[in-house]
Amino acid sequence: MGERRNKAHVPVRLNTLFFVVFILFSALILRLGIVQIVQGEEYQEQLERTINISSPVEAPRGLIYDRNGNVVVDNELQMTVTYTNRRTSMKEMLEVARELNTYITIEQERINERDIKDYWLVLNQERNEMLDLTHYDEPYDILPLDEQRELGLSENEAYMERLERITEEHLGMITDEGMEVFHIWREFIAGFNYLPHKVAQGIEYEEAARIMENMEDLPGVDIIRDSQRKYPYGDTLARMFGNTGSIPRERVDEFLANGYTRNESVGTSYLEAQYESVLRGRNGSLDNHMNRQGDFLRNPEVNEGSRGNDLILSIDMELQQRVEEAIEKELSESARHFIEEEDAYVVMMDPNTGEVLSMAGHNNNELGNVLSGFEVGSSMKGASVLIGYETGVFSHGEQIVDRPIQLPGEGVRPVRSHRPLGRINDIQALEQSSNIYMAEIALRLSNYIPQVSNTWGDYHSVYDLLRYHYAQFGLGVETGIDLPNEATGYGSGIYGNPGNMLFLTFGQYDTYTPMQLAQHVSVIANGGYRIAPRIVSEIREPGRNKHDLGPLVRQNDPKVLNKIPMSDQDLARVQEGFRQVMHGSQGTARSFFGDLDYKVAGKTGTAQRTIEGEAANNQTLVGYAPYDDPEVAFAIVVPGVSTTHGGVANRIGVEIMEAYFELKEGRSDDVDESEMLFEEEFTNSDD
Repeated sequence: MGERRNKAHVPVRLNTLFFVVFILFSALILRLGIVQIVQGEEYQEQLERTINISSPVEAPRGLIYDRNGNVVVDNELQMTVTYTNRRTSMKEMLEVARELNTYITIEQERINERDIKDYWLVLNQERNEMLDLTHYDEPYDILPLDEQRELGLSENEAYMERLERITEEHLGMITDEGMEVFHIWREFIAGFNYLPHKVAQGIEYEEAARIMENMEDLPGVDIIRDSQRKYPYGDTLARMFGNTGSIPRERVDEFLANGYTRNESVGTSYLEAQYESVLRGRNGSLDNHMNRQGDFLRNPEVNEGSRGNDLILSIDMELQQRVEEAIEKELSESARHFIEEEDAYVVMMDPNTGEVLSMAGHNNNELGNVLSGFEVGSSMKGASVLIGYETGVFSHGEQIVDRPIQLPGEGVRPVRSHRPLGRINDIQALEQSSNIYMAEIALRLSNYIPQVSNTWGDYHSVYDLLRYHYAQFGLGVETGIDLPNEATGYGSGIYGNPGNMLFLTFGQYDTYTPMQLAQHVSVIANGGYRIAPRIVSEIREPGRNKHDLGPLVRQNDPKVLNKIPMSDQDLARVQEGFRQVMHGSQGTARSFFGDLDYKVAGKTGTAQRTIEGEAANNQTLVGYAPYDDPEVAFAIVVPGVSTTHGGVANRIGVEIMEAYFELKEGRSDDVDESEMLFEEEFTNSDD
């Protein structure tokens, strides 16, 4: 009996549940019917009266770090004034500009003549607002309507004619305050409709507060939190980092096609431009809801964006600063010995990976290492000797007599070494820096024997052959560095006379950049591989804060461009010659590097030149260390030094090598100390 009662209750509960669900669905259907049928037309009209405009909110760019995790390019928050042109009349825009001028002043830049004339016409047409013009009773009708009709000018043609008729006297009627308003007005008209345009960046907090308090008098004006680039290390490498700014006019279509808006800031030079797609933040949005009269219906909705990805550079900023100090110290002490303004360039890199550790120039002109070409003298002789081996015109240990060579022909320069060196072999030619040995390579390739041969034959092909082989070392071609606008020097394709071909073999004809020299010596140091130099080692996602690196996105592995077609035995001969330069009994740099604790191998260079009729030298030095296990290569170029003052490049070389190894040892000690502390703590915890 009890079971029957329980079973009887189940259908009752189900029926009750179905009835409740039926009532709810009926109410929902009834409500939908009222909204769609009764109130649908009203809501549709309200929707049509509402304009939703989404404006991008620019996200901060990614940060840039050095190889040790130090922030070298940061973002600094700032307050920025923006103006949104909602197809505003010129009169209202002018009134807002006048009002905004009471709170901020925009620094005057170069004034475009067309802009100031446009502004004068606007003021001239504002018959009820003559505050910005002096000596003004009635509008100057510089092109009356009757005259426009007589001339048969269209409105556009008439406007251009009015611009032509505006004189300096007319422009002189603009008051000082009117000129201040002009700079704001010019920013207003520079923006695009319905997109916030940055009018003034980095304003003071007090100015921003006053503007926000008076927003009702400044339609279209807003205050946003913005960011600008900050450089914790001052001017160090600032040129290499590059600049940010408005999209260049000639590239607007390209950027728009890639999802940018017209008013976004982008990288405009060097690393900022080269890695624009990486550093660019993921923009948020500011959604505005307005009626057709332009009145806001509710507060804007902000959708936050995210910071761009970060770059990890191969640069060691502590080493970079030490290198810059070495350059400035030596140039300060030697300044009176330069024919022109003192100058110097230094590149340091890992010869095994291509990572650039330092790239410095006098007065923070680090870009001169990739943009400027120089006659480098004997510092490129290692490549010449290897070409002699590869082409078969010289064998290991073969000797010649180093004595001056006089070639026939008017104006042909005699070829000589810095002094007659007598009988020398290949290693001695590098150690003592023989020009004659290098010139002999070109002579043999040309089948030309001085005082015996009557003709040079096809010497153009020898030029081409030499330059082809030099290019295998990175001389005279792009190195492949991840920076735009790299120079390749000059001379390629220029033949000159046959005698100049001899000077080509010892660095006094074609020109090379310091970066090319660094790549060339790295090829010799690493066993024959030409590796593209690189500034950026890694790309990472933003970390939780700027002191915390985010997950790895991409690692830039070494990029081998080619391997020189020389044997290990050939390279070993040149490496030994480079060692003798620094440590041999007659080495040209032994007095500078012979007593150092670490073994440096390298090659000195001196290229003679004439500056305004006065004899001068380009001093150069390339090298690597340690000799038996290279981990750092370097190239130094010091142009335009008096012929009576030597050793500038060598002294800079000693300073930068000491800086490198001191920093390495100090960091090694720090690691050892931290390991000891960890072991002590671990041992104590076990006790």
